[in-house]
Amino acid sequence: MAKAKKPQPVSTGVQGLDEILRGGLPPKNFYMLQGAPGSGKTTAALQFLRAGLDQGERCIYVSLSQTEAELASIAVSHGWSMDGIRVEELSASDDVNGAADQTIFQTAELRLDETRLAIERAIDEYKPSRLVYDSLLEIRLLTGDTPRFRRELIGFKAFLAKRNVVALLLDTQTSEGVNAEEVEGIAHGVIRFDKSLEEYGPVRRRMEVSKMRGVAIADGYHDMAIRSGDGVVVFPRIVPDHATQNHKPELIKSGLSTLDDLFGGGQESGTTTLVIGQAGTGKSTMASLYATAALNRGEHVALFLFEERLETFFRRSEGLGLNMREFYDSGRLTIRDFNPNDISPGEFAQIVQQIVTAEDSRVVVIDSFTGYLNSVPHRDKAVRDIQSLLKYLARSGVLTMLIVAQHGLLGQNVGIDVDVSFLGDTVLLLRISEHDGRLRRNITVVKKRHGPHDLDVHELLIDSSGVKVVPYNPIPEA
Repeated sequence: MAKAKKPQPVSTGVQGLDEILRGGLPPKNFYMLQGAPGSGKTTAALQFLRAGLDQGERCIYVSLSQTEAELASIAVSHGWSMDGIRVEELSASDDVNGAADQTIFQTAELRLDETRLAIERAIDEYKPSRLVYDSLLEIRLLTGDTPRFRRELIGFKAFLAKRNVVALLLDTQTSEGVNAEEVEGIAHGVIRFDKSLEEYGPVRRRMEVSKMRGVAIADGYHDMAIRSGDGVVVFPRIVPDHATQNHKPELIKSGLSTLDDLFGGGQESGTTTLVIGQAGTGKSTMASLYATAALNRGEHVALFLFEERLETFFRRSEGLGLNMREFYDSGRLTIRDFNPNDISPGEFAQIVQQIVTAEDSRVVVIDSFTGYLNSVPHRDKAVRDIQSLLKYLARSGVLTMLIVAQHGLLGQNVGIDVDVSFLGDTVLLLRISEHDGRLRRNITVVKKRHGPHDLDVHELLIDSSGVKVVPYNPIPEA
């Protein structure tokens, strides 16, 4: 007996969401999209219908809560058009198709029946493949109790199933007078949008697919955003196992032999190096050395800046004789700088993943991890997110340089906000000390998981002539 062919999933039209759903929504089913007002439900619903239009499908938006003009305004804000989408504008609380003329006082049951019939007539007349129902709140208020609300949804689900309609029902996810689990059990899948306002900064958005029958979804929360022109954008969590693992292990050189000797000849590809130190110890300079060496070898490098401006970075590098501007102009060096609070951990991880995959980057620098932590509200979650990203980069054969700033100056009150030592395969510690009116930079490899390394303290010299690593000789007492 021939095996039944698996039906093609239906695209949601929401960037990133189809990936979480392993291709899209199973066809001919009934789904709920839940979220508080302003969470992006209507925008995502329009994206769902527009994706249908792109496939040549008929689409209808049944609105019990918004006018056609309001929907058009949302579409225009993203540069979209409502052309091709039929809007059936109804009211569950006022007169529906003249029902108000039948009696002075309309009962809730009469309004509910008239609303249902109007929707069914519109569907039978237009014969859509996709439908958005906005929203369940009005129907919930009319039914008044869970059993009747549940019966209404079951009846509507059966009606749509006979007509092979994929339906997306919007809901404010209120639990007032309703057993949410009973209602959600009717739907084939439930998607939730969530937004929260922190003490400082913009609204943080995330989503989860709390239920999807027959699909091995990427469960849990995923960061999301609403972007002008793009609508709702979802950033699926990084899965390290999805990395391309076809790179042979190799030693990554810095271009400075005395520095490479500290690491037993060089650093291994597919590892993470924590460069830890206080302000002025030369952390970014160390990363720039490895980046420049990789660029000179003809490799691609990606830098992600959270503290330093792009022009400042170029000028600092040029002051050390490292001309990285020309590599940036040629496209061999990709640099992205971020403003605090403008990006979520999920979006950052996706940007890194896309650049590394598209350009086959061999060295990645994140400067600094401290700035990254300061740009997100929940530090513990941010550490877990970046741990997944680092594993992905490691399995892609990338050397990742993670800059970690310590508090304090000149050895006083030294500390780090979060313990990140477990993130690094290699730890390069940079310190600065004062002796007899002179500041001296020290460099030490305190950890290296792969192979031998030098445990001695060396002196790091940084000036206009370049960078040198020399044996540390104490200044003799006068």
